[in-house]
Amino acid sequence: MRTKKYSEVWGMFRENSVLHVKFKAWTVLSTVFVASLTVAQGVAAGVAAAEFETAPVAVEEIGKMTTLSGTVVPYKEVSLAAQVAGQVTFISGAEGDAFLQGAVLVTISDDSIQAQRRAAMADIANGQAALNNAQVQYKRELISPRVNSITGMPGMGMPALFDQYFTRNFSSMGGNTYPGVERQADLYNQYASVNQAQGRLRQAHASLDVLNASLRDTRALAPFDGVITQKLVEEGDTVQPGQQLVRFAYTDFLRLEVEVPVRLVSGLEKGMMVPARLDVRGASVMARVAQIFPMADVSGHTVTVKFDLPEGTAGGPGMYAEVRLPDQSDQFQAAPVVPVEALVWRGSFPSVFVLDDAGNVSLHLVRLGVALDDGRMTILAGLKGGENVILNPPAGLASGSAK
Repeated sequence: MRTKKYSEVWGMFRENSVLHVKFKAWTVLSTVFVASLTVAQGVAAGVAAAEFETAPVAVEEIGKMTTLSGTVVPYKEVSLAAQVAGQVTFISGAEGDAFLQGAVLVTISDDSIQAQRRAAMADIANGQAALNNAQVQYKRELISPRVNSITGMPGMGMPALFDQYFTRNFSSMGGNTYPGVERQADLYNQYASVNQAQGRLRQAHASLDVLNASLRDTRALAPFDGVITQKLVEEGDTVQPGQQLVRFAYTDFLRLEVEVPVRLVSGLEKGMMVPARLDVRGASVMARVAQIFPMADVSGHTVTVKFDLPEGTAGGPGMYAEVRLPDQSDQFQAAPVVPVEALVWRGSFPSVFVLDDAGNVSLHLVRLGVALDDGRMTILAGLKGGENVILNPPAGLASGSAK
């Protein structure tokens, strides 16, 4: 009987303990939920209480915009051509492969040039030997003049000793010979031989320099960091001087090349920002006028203008793109104008946040016009004028009530 009561008491105690643990867990979860809700409400209250800096959308008279098509080009591009004739023995890569400045891109066979170089080295050795001999003969003439040699005159059939002491002196006294003149002539002859030997040696060295330059020309090197955009030869091809091998470009930065009609060039200046649209999901970017060519094309009456695209722009060289330029030759038209601080780039399309009188925030996609000199941007679509746009909107801002 006592054992039964003990079991009943123990069972009731265990049930109460389980209920107590469940109640305690529910209490903890409730506390966490209430705390999270309080924090969320505090954050919402902080966002609601945030003060936005706004600017009114003005409507001003601006010139008409003209859309022109263009092509995306590399920041710089070169065509590497063969400098010597020969067979292509090595190509370092294919289109799209990147290389550092100074890397070997293409190699042409140099067997014939190496043979000519060995011949030039032999000419240098022969020229050096000839120069050494000429210098020795010149020194010999200085120390032991040939005019004083007993074998210098035949002796008229008499002994050489008689020739040296009598015949030569009598000949000089008779005006038949002039030993001083002969001495100077012999010296000048040996001196000329030295100069000629030096000239032949310098000529041989120059021939070697030409061949060394030709050896360097058998390798086409990367003039800067970049990628191969087009490979025009294959290994085994025979090339001639001037034949193109590869096209090499620096593509980390891109440019937009446009043929602009002459009437629109007057409205452009270097550093000016204009809107552009790329053929990649309709991406819109701001392009900067980088270069305006000084002469117009005679046949098309257009001027080549290059625009710098922002770093990291999607796409690559050869892509189609459009740019909008002001047309000052046409009548002015009214268009909304906003500060550039109001523009938000989320994805590929520009937009602005509009704050109405009730404190509601709404996101408006806009189509950009031309950048003004005072740091404002004209809007072609998306705004009517008179709205209040938020300047420098926070990253987490979205459409909805702000108050």
